[in-house]
Amino acid sequence: MKKILIITYYWPPSGGGGVMRWLKMSKYLPEQGWQPIIYTPENPDASVNDESLLQEIHPNTTVLKYPIWEPYDIYRFLTGKKKDTKFKAGYVSEASSGNWKSKLSVFIRGNFLIPDPRMFWIRPSIKYLSKYLNENDIDAIVSTGPPHSMHLIALGLKKRFPDIKWIADFRDPWTDIDFYSKLRLTKWADKKHRKLEKKVLTKADSVITVSPGCARDISKIANRKIEIVNNGYDPADFEFAEDKLDKEFTISHFGAFNKDRNPVHLWSILQKLAEEDNSFKANLKIQLIGQTDNTILESIRNCNLYDNVCIIEHLPHKKGLSLLKSSQVLLLPLNNAPNVMGILPGKMYEYLALKRPILAIGPTIADYAKIISETQSGSCHNFNDKTGMEKTIRDYYELFKKNALRVNSNSFQEYSRKNLAKKIIDIATK
Repeated sequence: MKKILIITYYWPPSGGGGVMRWLKMSKYLPEQGWQPIIYTPENPDASVNDESLLQEIHPNTTVLKYPIWEPYDIYRFLTGKKKDTKFKAGYVSEASSGNWKSKLSVFIRGNFLIPDPRMFWIRPSIKYLSKYLNENDIDAIVSTGPPHSMHLIALGLKKRFPDIKWIADFRDPWTDIDFYSKLRLTKWADKKHRKLEKKVLTKADSVITVSPGCARDISKIANRKIEIVNNGYDPADFEFAEDKLDKEFTISHFGAFNKDRNPVHLWSILQKLAEEDNSFKANLKIQLIGQTDNTILESIRNCNLYDNVCIIEHLPHKKGLSLLKSSQVLLLPLNNAPNVMGILPGKMYEYLALKRPILAIGPTIADYAKIISETQSGSCHNFNDKTGMEKTIRDYYELFKKNALRVNSNSFQEYSRKNLAKKIIDIATK
């Protein structure tokens, strides 16, 4: 077997969206004749844990772990948080508008922890992996970010081992990411971020990302072709024992639900319908699975819908999917941020495979909307399209009452993780 070294901060037992891309991709690499060698922290400061994901690791996988020091305890001390506090998705956006201690911590994060708080792992990792590469044959290296410190580890290795092909995987942008403008950067720090980003983009043998929009944005910085390898779904996760729908009109969201994704107009529409129709109020269930920002819960509370909310902070991944499979509607709100046109949430592909109606909220000309339209898997509405959202909710509810709420999703099989793993190998062997 050929061997591919994958440098990733996110790996089981850590949970969440950042884990899935390379956990699932690596699962199907051995079928292509490639053995995955995972390099990951021994003691990451994970926002969530999911022990069930350990069972997803292919038996042919070698996992290398090395200790990491991260300054999050200092952040907890500065902001008065408890030592065991977990950081939710979007914490930078929340902290940037908080009290002076939170704003100071964001300033330190942006200007001194470049490119991110995992920067202290870069040099030790280069030293550790250089020894490993000297003693073992590796055919390709993948670095996946964020955190973009993973790319700087690979950059250091590329200088020492120029003949090994390096693929830099941008799951999210670097300087174009939605919270970059909230980092309170000095001109010096902004320049350094951009210089490091440009170096990674130009020194890597191949650069891949998750959507056409992201590829266009990154190519403007790198002045080179950017390959697209979408996120996807694992067919093995969708072998459910039964296909029984909820009796309630369940609108479910799965995964991190941060402040920038808060669909405030949706909550007001649901409030309006609940006030018009007592049966709608009685049937409505808003199911939130995963870390949910307090601003979203506050918006729901302000619309007198809190009694309709079911909050499940975390579930094993497959258990979460089984709950979604029983849901009437799957909610897909996108980040209301400058880079939204290229955002393709990882959960979207799993929504497609669940074959339940999707209610997506974001620009209707963005990359995600094209996929939902092509697969006939649901409806898309602009952030402020209250009229369209209300019509869709009314239509979905009428179909629900007739036990006829279905979608005829199709043509989504190209996003199978098995097919995407083959695409990675095609890039690695070019």
